Amino acid sequence: MQPELVLASGSPRRKQMLQNLGLSFSVHPSSVTEDVPGDPSPGEWVEILAAKKALAVAHTKKQALVIGSDTVVALGDEIIGKPGDEREAIRILERLQGNAHQVCTGIALVEVKEGKVNRRLIDHRVTEVMIRNMNREEIEWYVSTGEPMDKAGAYGLQGIGSLWVDWIDGCYTNVVGMSLPLLYDMMNEMGYPVLKPSFAPENKG
Repeated sequence: MQPELVLASGSPRRKQMLQNLGLSFSVHPSSVTEDVPGDPSPGEWVEILAAKKALAVAHTKKQALVIGSDTVVALGDEIIGKPGDEREAIRILERLQGNAHQVCTGIALVEVKEGKVNRRLIDHRVTEVMIRNMNREEIEWYVSTGEPMDKAGAYGLQGIGSLWVDWIDGCYTNVVGMSLPLLYDMMNEMGYPVLKPSFAPENKG
């Protein structure tokens, strides 16, 4: 029985990224709460949540490789998530503009065999992003487009938000939704190479 490749995320950007790779997969968003106890670093935060999402979906599968992912923006030591409303989106953009910040995205791969979690692999990638100075009119106009509302850091690098991104240092796809180079490496390490037509593990014998 061939394993099912499952994306444990409702993010349209992550879905599109996998589609662009030509992968055959299903989408099963997890419903876990996005809270992490203690005082984790941004890297620890996204790894924990990526794993929670992947495991929640993995426990509903018989034979699968489940991909979980989570993204946060960090300004210094502070973790910034998605805005709850337009006012919060404006506040976030006012803080980010004129500053470099870090986008941290975690990826968790969970292998399920015969209804049981067999293996897991978790990692994250960090990209630095510089948002140029924005005046209040620009910020309010951008928020009015609705683009910032479902995005960590209240901007979309792949959309209108690119108008104010001066530079990035690191992986581009990491900022868009998840690092495809990292996913590629992790799937290879798990024995599910992206370049193969089947996601059955390679015969190591």
